[in-house]
Amino acid sequence: MTKGEATRQFIIERSAPVFNKKGIAATAMSDIMKATKLSKGSLYLHFDNKERLASCVIDYNMEILSKKVLSSVNRHNNAKDKLFAYLDIFSDPLHSPVVGGCPMMNFGSEADDTNEEVRKRVAREVESGQQFIANLIKQGIEEREFNSGWNYIEFATLMFAMIEGGVMISRITGSNNKMKIITRNLRKMIEEQQS
Repeated sequence: MTKGEATRQFIIERSAPVFNKKGIAATAMSDIMKATKLSKGSLYLHFDNKERLASCVIDYNMEILSKKVLSSVNRHNNAKDKLFAYLDIFSDPLHSPVVGGCPMMNFGSEADDTNEEVRKRVAREVESGQQFIANLIKQGIEEREFNSGWNYIEFATLMFAMIEGGVMISRITGSNNKMKIITRNLRKMIEEQQS
């Protein structure tokens, strides 16, 4: 990695929590300067504008989330334990796997009416997340761990929506109590589908 590439990566890493907490619109270049301890000129040397930096930050935050999910899920061999590990990653929204909260929730809610490019990128992540859950369940069905009649595509949507809703409720109320209810019920629903 060249010095320029290293500086660019440093800016992304230091900016990621700022954008994830404050949002794209509310983050000023002065916030990025404070987080990186770099001058405005140095920032603009590596990124043409705030939107270009925000785009890289979104990718970075999504990558962090994806890596943490995969790391947790891949520690297990069977589908039920993988699904439970997925739930565990999101079970404490007040201590999110990504600093500042769920980037899908944060960037998606900000961009749904204001930034079509970001909305589409987050929409792809949402679809990918649901497909990931569906694939885990499908694996379990194929390995006769789960009932063959389980509508896993529908359940994946339900599970994903319940988790994201729980993240929002927990972060807004400052309590994980509702998320505990959600994860407990999702676990029960998964166990009910075991063969």
